Amino acid sequence: MIEKPAILAIFALTYLGIAVGRVPGLKLDRTGIVMLGAIAIMVFGGLATPEIVNYINWPTILLLFGFFVLSAQLRLSGFFDAVANAIARRLDNPARFLMLLMLATAILSAFLNHDIVCFVFTPVVAIALLRRQMNPIPFLIAIAIASNIGAAATFVGNPQDMMIAQIAGLDFGHYMLWCCVPVLVAFACAYALIWMLSRHHLAATLKAPISNGIPDPPYNRFHTIKGLVILVVVIGLFFTKLPKALIVMTAAAIHLASPKFRTQDLLRLVDWPILVLFMGLFVVTGAFQATGYGDQGMQWLAHGGLHLQSLPVLTLVTAALSNLINNSAAVMLLLKVAHVTHPPAAYVLALANSFGGSLIIVGSVSNIIVVQQARELGISISFRDFARLGIPVTLTALTGLIGWVMLVT
Repeated sequence: MIEKPAILAIFALTYLGIAVGRVPGLKLDRTGIVMLGAIAIMVFGGLATPEIVNYINWPTILLLFGFFVLSAQLRLSGFFDAVANAIARRLDNPARFLMLLMLATAILSAFLNHDIVCFVFTPVVAIALLRRQMNPIPFLIAIAIASNIGAAATFVGNPQDMMIAQIAGLDFGHYMLWCCVPVLVAFACAYALIWMLSRHHLAATLKAPISNGIPDPPYNRFHTIKGLVILVVVIGLFFTKLPKALIVMTAAAIHLASPKFRTQDLLRLVDWPILVLFMGLFVVTGAFQATGYGDQGMQWLAHGGLHLQSLPVLTLVTAALSNLINNSAAVMLLLKVAHVTHPPAAYVLALANSFGGSLIIVGSVSNIIVVQQARELGISISFRDFARLGIPVTLTALTGLIGWVMLVT
């Protein structure tokens, strides 16, 4: 028999832990907190193990894993580093360099793992800027912001959007067509605001390190072309009725059967904590929804005048929750309680969580990756540095999204 009070308490404690990000006295991170919550559901929730396993949306997990492998193959082939180095050589015109940097980051983030894009681009770009005695901070923040915006252009750009697409059954082409306008508006505003707010602060205050300490994978032309061709085929097949998880897993199998890269090297670049985080969240939120408390909460909010069926309201709530409790946890919760049953609501959920991730450092994993990579090079990106650019960009992007929603609906 389902233990509703116990599940409610576990759900509340899990999401509180996600919001705080740690447990005093323990070394747990958000993934560990979610796993503890899922285990507690198994122990105290009164649910059978098969029922708990069924809460996990396996096509989403397979889709995520497959794209991690596709990104890993291109990472090992040296593709990302080659692109980053090519951009870094175009520093003669800072405004044009910023545009190229943001464009490359956004385009790659739309079709590949945007965390890997940030991980590779940050040290290469930072060192190139410091060697030219230019301040790297606004450009590094631009990488994070561009990756968040670009990832929203398709639903394979980040894990949250993949999950939304799988659960809501979104069509790849329809998604891109609906989202292209708000994404382009957000990107244009981001570039204009970052350049306008940073163009007078381009003098470097640090010396360039001799090395970034991370050896670049040697560029392999054949395997780069192979990876890009397979990626293009995968995206092309997404416009068909074939199961998306099957398409991506077939492509991943081709890369795993590689004569060049060892399986363990490819799997080492898979973001296993993200996969585990999603599986735990599926269990915790699935059990919570089974209690009926989610529907009761929606009714209570509606009586108070907060209707998540309103797309502008859903936009603002998604962006706020993404920064308060982590964007993955926010999307998982809203998918359960907001009942995203028609495509525009799913589109808004995907765009708002991506755009909202640029608000502050903790709003997105890609932001954290950029900040940590910069810190290893002796570059300190403070909360204020990021917020000075992130807040106006995010508010402008969300305003554009709400305007687009009101125009088309």
